[in-house]
Amino acid sequence: QVHVVESGGGLVQAGGSLRLSCAASGPTFSAYAMGWFRQAPGKEREFVAAISGSGGSTAYADSVKGRFTISRDYAKNTVYLQMNSLKPDDTAVYSCAAKSIISASAVVTNDYEYDYWAQGTQVTVSS
Repeated sequence: QVHVVESGGGLVQAGGSLRLSCAASGPTFSAYAMGWFRQAPGKEREFVAAISGSGGSTAYADSVKGRFTISRDYAKNTVYLQMNSLKPDDTAVYSCAAKSIISASAVVTNDYEYDYWAQGTQVTVSS
């Protein structure tokens, strides 16, 4: 079983940057695909970014491509979401998730496929 804990949310002005971190405890960090999702008030949860267990494959929502970067550090068992050029529309609760996988190259973009979820962290972008 994996326990995931996030950090790094906060308030930032439009055009600014934030980096979210998601620390995973448990064995074999590389055996888990990782993903970031977000939910704005009154809206459904949506996919933001995902990375394979090997780290060699990534996927992004169209709305964040070119602005957000997902990465993972195996020494620290941590996944990061670097968010640049933030917009007010990026305001949401961001959650990271982990999924045990068979293929190290698999990228998982559907929230219902994930097994473990962190508590969520608020990101607010002011105009």
